[in-house]
Amino acid sequence: MFVAPRYGTGSLADLFPSVLAGLGVPGEQDRLGLGLAIERACVLLVDGLGYQDLVANPTAAPFLSGLAPRSLTAGFPTTTATSLTSLGVGVPPGEHGVVGYLFHVPGYDRLFVPLSWRLHGVPKSDLRGELVPEQFQPRATVFERAAADGIAVAQVSPRDQAGSGLTKAVLRGCEFRPQLSFGDLVAGVSEALRAGPRALVYTYHGDLDLTGHVRGPESRSWVLELANADRLAAALAEELPPGAALLVTADHGMVQLEDRIDFDTTPVLREGVRALGGEARARHVYTVAGATSDVAAAWQATLGPDFEVLDKEETFARGWFGPTVDPAVAERIGDLVVVARGRRGVIRTGAEPLQSWLVGHHGSLTPAEMNVPLCVLRT
Repeated sequence: MFVAPRYGTGSLADLFPSVLAGLGVPGEQDRLGLGLAIERACVLLVDGLGYQDLVANPTAAPFLSGLAPRSLTAGFPTTTATSLTSLGVGVPPGEHGVVGYLFHVPGYDRLFVPLSWRLHGVPKSDLRGELVPEQFQPRATVFERAAADGIAVAQVSPRDQAGSGLTKAVLRGCEFRPQLSFGDLVAGVSEALRAGPRALVYTYHGDLDLTGHVRGPESRSWVLELANADRLAAALAEELPPGAALLVTADHGMVQLEDRIDFDTTPVLREGVRALGGEARARHVYTVAGATSDVAAAWQATLGPDFEVLDKEETFARGWFGPTVDPAVAERIGDLVVVARGRRGVIRTGAEPLQSWLVGHHGSLTPAEMNVPLCVLRT
């Protein structure tokens, strides 16, 4: 029921190193075996586009389906902040340290939300002066490595991502071109691809993820939004100059929940727990000292076989966070990690009211969440 991340040979973290190898950057390896020999590349990330859902809807996405998509795995957990970091840095979560949607950072009494670079429950907390993004994630990004080799590097993304903590941490090193609309995105990518003898452009489309969360990935709304993402990819392909490649991928897939267990109204789940991170499909459970084994037993008995409850060392042994986990990163991971198998999730109606009513969720290692497409077009 679970898909193991294919770090090093077939994961999202291996995409940009393979593209840089195709652009001739010294020291980079074609981990995915793409065999690119190009001067320019555009990578489009469609947030929330699972491989399983793409191949199930060829009529809605004729362009992408016609590129014979192959399957990559996201990292674990299958969530945007973690996947964007794996993509932008080119290493697994156990090395880059962004280990989920919501997790513990030593020295803080509230959990950290990397997407907004704030403390959970404190909307206006901006931690860029405390958790300095470039220090929180100090490894050179793929964009910095490309720019160091003379490649013109740009990101074309929504305006609100410019200068954000997450952008500075994991996508730094490129010119940021704010995207105002569908046409503006395509025009911005086209211009950036021609900015130098060699060019690398990253761009992002988020509407499919939003639709899946609110309406569900099985809704007609989702299928129609997939058609829009397909049109965007086709429009970008029309703008490619000679000697270029378009690569379309995603950060995670999604499942539609059928049942929810509320941590905030289930006393047996709260006993011995000092903090609950992650999200509905993949939870970091931080326990009171000495209570880990009792909490694990209570959670497994309460949640049943639709969930797997593991201590963090077991997840390390399975390689979920990568072949190695840095000691500083290990401190951010829950004492227990709880992942869903079926269509259930652990919600928090009190602490996370917005997330709790969403229809579509992700985070776990099921095929629908873990497998993401890679579609490649060369000119």
